[in-house]
Amino acid sequence: MSDLNPYDKFIDGRTPEEILQATPGDLAAYLEGFAPEMISTPPAPGKWSPAEIVCHLADCELVFGFRLRQTLAEDAPVIQPFDQEKWAATYPGIPASQALVVFMTLRGWNLRLIGVALPAAADRPVTHPERGAMTFQTIVETMAGHDLNHLAQLKKLSGAA
Repeated sequence: MSDLNPYDKFIDGRTPEEILQATPGDLAAYLEGFAPEMISTPPAPGKWSPAEIVCHLADCELVFGFRLRQTLAEDAPVIQPFDQEKWAATYPGIPASQALVVFMTLRGWNLRLIGVALPAAADRPVTHPERGAMTFQTIVETMAGHDLNHLAQLKKLSGAA
């Protein structure tokens, strides 16, 4: 794993690809554990509801997919960061089920790309303006750690932790 992955501490011994493959099913299972009235209820002021976490994962899957493709298509691109809180302003009212379908569809598409690109593209360089020099592999590792971070949040919110 890499120091450039802010989610490295969440990696649990599985390969990033194993984590990425498992996340859609894990996410669906956690969502089943929420009472309907709880899925859209933030646990505290300023915190995301379970539905909003899934919306965030769908948005991030879109962003990660673009970053992966940009890294493959351009020589040493600079990727664009985004303000997740500003993006989250659009989440209230979006059903978790809709966000889950979007996430699962995008994840399937990204897994296909990752499967074709690795291992040959693992060291393709990319720069994140806030994190510095990264690689295609670093993006894949970041995706996996990011998944585990948010799955842990959902597990805690569901009371399964």
